[in-house]
Amino acid sequence: MSDLELGAVQAKFAQLVWDHEPVPSGELVKLCEKKLKWKKSTTYTVLRKLCEKGLFQNQNGVVTSLVSREGFYASKGERFVEENFNGSLPAFIAAFTARRALSQAEVDEIQKMIDEFRKEE
Repeated sequence: MSDLELGAVQAKFAQLVWDHEPVPSGELVKLCEKKLKWKKSTTYTVLRKLCEKGLFQNQNGVVTSLVSREGFYASKGERFVEENFNGSLPAFIAAFTARRALSQAEVDEIQKMIDEFRKEE
């Protein structure tokens, strides 16, 4: 999944699948027609491409994800930190907070995550 990138159109389609899965392919066609103004052929072309990439599967006319929304975005975040901050999460946080202060709620949430991580060690 490390090389899985989605363009804007594919990302909108992926959101529809994640929001409605498991979704019968016929219903997915109707959703794409309504939400994206797509023809049936466009839906099936994009679905086929994302199945080939390993993001979704279409088995017996039912579309489900092979990679969850959370898993996809976690991987995307990891790649971003790796590519832009040499894999250093502290360097990313320092850059992120250099121009924007964290709220107390954000600090508390991050501290909670750190505390949970320490419990797992």
